[in-house]
Amino acid sequence: MRYLTILVALVLVSSFSLRAQKAEQIDAATFKKQVYNYEKNTKWEYEGKLPAIVDFYADWCPPCKYVAPFLEELAQEYDGKIKIYKVNTDKNPEVARAFKIRGIPTFLFIKADGKMKKKVGGMPKSAFEYEINNYMKVEK
Repeated sequence: MRYLTILVALVLVSSFSLRAQKAEQIDAATFKKQVYNYEKNTKWEYEGKLPAIVDFYADWCPPCKYVAPFLEELAQEYDGKIKIYKVNTDKNPEVARAFKIRGIPTFLFIKADGKMKKKVGGMPKSAFEYEINNYMKVEK
């Protein structure tokens, strides 16, 4: 009976973690649909409904690897309240060019109304939480 209880608990925990939001890897086509269509628009126009963080990164970048776990945690903690997108600059250079990305990681913090600001460099989780709470005006 005890093993059955443990098994049921493990199944419930794993099913919950499968439903939790993750940072979403997106390519150029998805970026144009969900964030900004830089081919169609010459002026910034956010395509999304929820506030968002866009992480421009590369697999070989140590600061990018440093912040990746924070972004995954934040995606779960703010599930349904913000979107977190990841754009690999090596695989999607045209998106990086559209935003004049010169260093990685670079982050776009986008409010629900579409206003956006850019930050460059690795940051601790607390810095992301500060931007989410104070700039994007989103609470857990």
